[in-house]
Amino acid sequence: MAGGDRPAVSAVPRAVEAVWRIESPRIVGALARYTGDFALAEDVAQEALAAALASWPRSGVPDNPGAWLLTIARRRAIDTFRRRAGRDARYAAMAVDLSRAGPAGDDVLWDPDLIDDDVLALMFVSCHPVLTRDARIALTLRTVGGLTSEEIARALLVPVPTVQARITRAKKVLGNAGVPFEVPPAEARSERLGSVLNVIYLIFTEGSSATSGDDWIRHDLAREAIRLARVLTRLEPAPEAFGLLALLELTAARFPARVDADGRPVLLEDQDRRRWDRGAIRRGRTALERATGPNGMGAYALQAAIAECHAVAPSVAETDWNRIVALYDALGRIAGSPVVELNRAVAVAMAAGPADALEIVERLAADGALARYHPLHVVRGELLARLGRGGEAREEFLTAASMCTNAAERDVLLAKADAAQAPR
Repeated sequence: MAGGDRPAVSAVPRAVEAVWRIESPRIVGALARYTGDFALAEDVAQEALAAALASWPRSGVPDNPGAWLLTIARRRAIDTFRRRAGRDARYAAMAVDLSRAGPAGDDVLWDPDLIDDDVLALMFVSCHPVLTRDARIALTLRTVGGLTSEEIARALLVPVPTVQARITRAKKVLGNAGVPFEVPPAEARSERLGSVLNVIYLIFTEGSSATSGDDWIRHDLAREAIRLARVLTRLEPAPEAFGLLALLELTAARFPARVDADGRPVLLEDQDRRRWDRGAIRRGRTALERATGPNGMGAYALQAAIAECHAVAPSVAETDWNRIVALYDALGRIAGSPVVELNRAVAVAMAAGPADALEIVERLAADGALARYHPLHVVRGELLARLGRGGEAREEFLTAASMCTNAAERDVLLAKADAAQAPR
């Protein structure tokens, strides 16, 4: 921060992390376009991050930290090309071209006639069909979402080493296949659409309910996901894209009421619905109107319709829970998963009572697919508490808290455990 007091050293790593979250997708995207080498782009971006961690505690956070990172990364790329020039004359020419490029930040946009967002272009490249679906998702969450391996593992419900291996293999496959870093033509985008939608959804999910840290909501990630979804509907105005945009808008509409003045989570039944973002609700419902295709609603549109039920209801008690159960039934038929069934159990509890819902949850627990998923224990605890089995409920909340890595959510779960009462 030129011209002012330097931040405390302890605050600088947090500043670097915050800048990296916001700027890393644009930096990697710009570098990949400069160099034509996806793996190199990510490598030199990581080197720039390391340089910031070493430099900023001494010199302070620069006025334009994103441009600082891009400049350092581009210099590292030039150095790499110069080292390779002895083996291949093409790299010498590339180093010269890169050196002659304008100042960092001046020429980082794609041709607007082809695509109007550098980050979304990066996402389409990360979702190239040469990669497996799992590799596409892991790589894009890293390069576009800026998520750590641990965060990606929690989002995908897989071990951390599995995520790391997927990312490493994905970068090698892209390099070995000679995949160019370029904007795909319109006809090639459709085959990658499903992966792109899934990645945007996962980025938003991490933003709306952070898996780690002290904050319950990571607004930067959520906002970026919504922005990408909006751009995507302009590039690919398919029903699935509008369904995703509707889901994100309707979910984000509740953000203003999801935390209190101290940043503590506020559960749905306790939220002041007057604080919900009516503009986001209107945008979400408008997008939902365009989300029905020739075969009806897709998975994102069905989830958006569920979110709409909450958005228009005056209270939890007045919510159309029977319609929500029916929508979950439809979602289960086209995109069934243990998580969908767990969410359906919550709706069943509200529509038919906790006993019926607990049967569903017990089957999920016995199956073991959600063994590492702490919301299973949260739902189980809630149902047991409603059935008067307070002692068992307390144990479930404590188990969930022990598995939870978000500090704000863990505090809520511990409070629930303290409030649970054994049956009299």
